[in-house]
Amino acid sequence: MSRLHVHLHVRDLEQSIRFYTALFAVPPTRVEPGYAKWLLEDPRVNFALSTGGAHEGVGHLGIQVESEAELAERSARARDAAGSILVERGAQCCYATGNKAWTEDPQGVKWETFHTTGTLAFAGEGADETFIERGSGTAIADASCQCRGSDAKAEAPKATAACCT
Repeated sequence: MSRLHVHLHVRDLEQSIRFYTALFAVPPTRVEPGYAKWLLEDPRVNFALSTGGAHEGVGHLGIQVESEAELAERSARARDAAGSILVERGAQCCYATGNKAWTEDPQGVKWETFHTTGTLAFAGEGADETFIERGSGTAIADASCQCRGSDAKAEAPKATAACCT
């Protein structure tokens, strides 16, 4: 079963934690410096907050899946919808490890499809392997998006705009 993912960039984490704890009637599942997450069952959503985004508000939306098979299926659907996806294997992000695919809708809203494989004691940044997969399913190595502290994503194709956000 999949879970909707919503990631917001906030100005004041503590104030936002208080608000969303009251709204959801449960405390966050995880709180770290600059980060908080709720894994809610009703509605079934992975709701995350972080500070330090380029702007406040919706950072991205996503679908969290429970298996690599489901990730492959959902990623193929995203690729077919958008024409390409940015694939991250061995991603380290938001205190977790996993595999991801990123794309954008026609309005530029970033969408992440991901399978979490473990947890991290630190925020994490980047991926072991990053490439663009085109509509044909062809993987193209993407040296322009080495997310570990790189500014190269600004020069990369549209599918990479979500890289490591």
